Amino acid sequence: MNSISVRALLVRGMLAGLAAGVLALVVAYLLGEPRIDSAIAFEDSHSHEHEMEVVSRSLQSTAGLATGVLVFGVAVGGIAVLAFCVALGRIGAFGPRATAMLLAGGALLTVYVVPFLKYPANPPSVGDPGTIGKRSTLYVLMIVLSVLLAVAAVIFGKRLAPRLGNWNATVAAVVGFGVVVGLAYAFLPTVNEVPKDFPAPLLWQFRVASLAIQITMWSAFGLIFGHLAQRLLAPETVPAVRRSSPDDRVGAPVN
Repeated sequence: MNSISVRALLVRGMLAGLAAGVLALVVAYLLGEPRIDSAIAFEDSHSHEHEMEVVSRSLQSTAGLATGVLVFGVAVGGIAVLAFCVALGRIGAFGPRATAMLLAGGALLTVYVVPFLKYPANPPSVGDPGTIGKRSTLYVLMIVLSVLLAVAAVIFGKRLAPRLGNWNATVAAVVGFGVVVGLAYAFLPTVNEVPKDFPAPLLWQFRVASLAIQITMWSAFGLIFGHLAQRLLAPETVPAVRRSSPDDRVGAPVN
């Protein structure tokens, strides 16, 4: 892996992140924004104070949403490429495409799903404004723990592989990761600040929409970047399009 390859991968990763961001934006607009509007309506109906909007809701749900999601996609693409360059050839005999998909799946699991199960996303009007700093710190701490534990599990599995074999070592690493994550769930504080009269279906739908956005983002990135990386690093494994010749035409004379 030389500097030219890394630079080319970085460009492709950021483009893949942008494309994944476009798909995630569609999901966010169709699934997430209606739930946010409903949550804001609930908050307005229970509040006697009316604050002046600095940025209109229509702008937030269109240009603001697009800017945030697309910038996030490009940033994720760049960071994921750096992790890809480290992981390629070091986590097993996987090609570029398979490594990209494994990386995307691992990132989805460790960066979002594991923290989400402990501290799920909440719509507006859910949560005490006075505890936002504490809640943000706990969420970031859960992300850091999840990523570090995943890296430790990979290292642990590779060291066990010569003695236990790849399958048994992988199972042991996954079980160890699950046990330690479970302990983190048990010892970290629980946050439950959902108002008693907040609609449960709305809360559930918002959280499902948040999960769908992340699944779309990471799945699309893994597929798109995996294809681009395969074409760059292992072009001989990409099927070439066969051009037709005069002899392939119907009715061509056969020698």
